[in-house]
Amino acid sequence: MNNELLKDLEWRGLINDCTDATGLEKVLNEKSLSLYCGVDPTGDSMHIGHLLPFLVLKRFQNAGHKPIVLVGGATGTIGDPSGKTAERQMQTLDMVLYNVSCLQNQLSKIFGDTVTFVNNYDWTHNVSILDFLRDYGKSFNVSQMIAKDIVKSRLEVGISYTEFTYQILQAMDYNHLFENHDCQLQIGGSDQWGNIVGGLDLIRKKQGHEANAFGMTLPLITKSDGTKFGKSESGAIWLDPEKTSPYEMYQFFINTADADAIRFLKLFTFLTKEEILAIQEKFAAAPHERLAQKTLAYEVVKLIHGEAAINQAIRITEALFSGDIAALTSAEIEVGFKDVPSVVVDEDLGLIDLLVTVGAASSKREAREFITNNGISVNGQKQNELAFVVAKKAAMDEKFTVIRRGKKKYFLVKHG
Repeated sequence: MNNELLKDLEWRGLINDCTDATGLEKVLNEKSLSLYCGVDPTGDSMHIGHLLPFLVLKRFQNAGHKPIVLVGGATGTIGDPSGKTAERQMQTLDMVLYNVSCLQNQLSKIFGDTVTFVNNYDWTHNVSILDFLRDYGKSFNVSQMIAKDIVKSRLEVGISYTEFTYQILQAMDYNHLFENHDCQLQIGGSDQWGNIVGGLDLIRKKQGHEANAFGMTLPLITKSDGTKFGKSESGAIWLDPEKTSPYEMYQFFINTADADAIRFLKLFTFLTKEEILAIQEKFAAAPHERLAQKTLAYEVVKLIHGEAAINQAIRITEALFSGDIAALTSAEIEVGFKDVPSVVVDEDLGLIDLLVTVGAASSKREAREFITNNGISVNGQKQNELAFVVAKKAAMDEKFTVIRRGKKKYFLVKHG
């Protein structure tokens, strides 16, 4: 069964490197393994680019292994130099601990109640500077630390001693979890390879060379056009629904390029190999139906936000596509039309004036042409009366009026 897990991870393209693949496979065949993945609370939300290692952790959980999620209350105050060109802005301890609770809440939705959450602040905040230098600093060779990519890339622009010691703190984490949770595997992105190897070195120096521990990294995910995965035109795709609504996340995945859709199904969903191959066959035969993108968007949003959220996202999407705006609630209007041109009006306005005000027409003459040519819908209903008045009382919950010009151009009127 566990051999099948590694084969599945490899088929999905989820293994970039492993410190000892043969040894790891042997352990997986013998027992239920404890493993961990960490994230630093540099903000109060993770984004979609952080998600992949935790989905791999969940794949191990689904196969009967014991996941540990580390949210770094201590390392979050330092800052991982990996991938950075400058020092992080320092956060107060209160800010870090608040962020820890936010990230734990997000991740608990993915893992449920069976995951172990740990915070490295708990085992580091009482370590004195002398204990740190004597018990851990002695185990690290400065020449080797400087040679690691995460540090080497920063030497020219400069790196503080604080961020330089990050790799020691992360190694302390793995050693602590090995000792206290029988944790034998750390997983992370490919940029974490140096930190993971540092942790393994510390474990062997502290526990003896016979200590059985492993590291696995995942590949950096890029899109077929070479750009970084996880960003949209409006910025990062956050897991916090207040920062990125489930509808916006759904739109992000539904707009996945054809060249990426099947690969992302393998990476980000828990569909079986057989299910994905069946989708791939149908998708190849009729790519215009976008089955792969629809399935991808459905599975990811459902995993992160739940059944109700994905159903709402689909309902908003279908209403916008069909023009059946009346089927939406005012709350759904607010979500679905967040980024369309909008205007606040404090009085009832004639449709001609309103089209100019909201930017749907460049002049009154053009507005009249749109109306008489049946090019304007108000709240989903075609409107060709030049004298029509858009009134607050007729608005959705007396809050919103949705104007559609043609098939795809939407405008939102917010009634004050």
